[in-house]
Amino acid sequence: MSIQTAIVTGANSGMGLATTIELARQGYHVIMACRSEKRGQEALQQALNQSGSSKIELMLCDLGSLDSIRKFAHRFREHYDQLDVLVNNAGVVMMKRKETSDGFEQCIGINHLGHFLLTLLLVEPLKASNQARIVNVSSGAYKVGRIHFDDPHLHKGYNPFKSYAQSKLANVLFTRSLARRLEGTSVTVNCLHPGAVGTSIGVDRSTGFGTRIMALVSKLPFFQSPEEGARTALYLATSPDVKGVTERYFYQQKEQPLKDHALDDEAAQRLWTWSEEQVGLGENERI
Repeated sequence: MSIQTAIVTGANSGMGLATTIELARQGYHVIMACRSEKRGQEALQQALNQSGSSKIELMLCDLGSLDSIRKFAHRFREHYDQLDVLVNNAGVVMMKRKETSDGFEQCIGINHLGHFLLTLLLVEPLKASNQARIVNVSSGAYKVGRIHFDDPHLHKGYNPFKSYAQSKLANVLFTRSLARRLEGTSVTVNCLHPGAVGTSIGVDRSTGFGTRIMALVSKLPFFQSPEEGARTALYLATSPDVKGVTERYFYQQKEQPLKDHALDDEAAQRLWTWSEEQVGLGENERI
């Protein structure tokens, strides 16, 4: 039996690193998609040491750069014909409005548009797998989110929760749209809420403030460890219990009903069309 291949985005810390380590322990060849060479190399050594596996590699991918995403996908396809698991884990929360190198508001740009492009560029190697799984890490914040089609990059009235909730609703709508477009293939697509997890998401590394805040809140009793937070993503990526299950939303390894606004097919189609335009998707890249 050939070794299965997995990609984990945001794999240099938190749930991404925990997911990488456990997938490697289960025998997957894991590619850590990370933005920073330095932090990525440090995390790679930690993953190799803790997993006991040598089948882990680092490939740089900045989800805030369409050019970087395209280069990553091209490198992957040069070396691999098949992809069995894609865990779209990376995410940000921005206290102040900032833009990606392509001019996107960072939350919608990284949390949604970056993963949107990456996933579509990897559809062919995913289809080549006997049973590929796409796992999108969303959040319960989707429940209060809405897609601000009149101002999706939030030039007006920005606040952190508004931007984050919008991006997490986008993750859910993307999951549903993609699952329908991949009907009849070997690829399943699901999303999840990991729960409250003590990670570095949203930490502004230019100051010590965010780091100090996370050090405090991660000790609160209702905060999970990254390993605990990664359990549902790992369940969706590997468990035989969800083989063939697609277009679903999970929390604590159980399927959960979605709120009505996340079941809005018109909004999902509108978001898909807008996303294609934003990332400059070519005709031969569309599904």
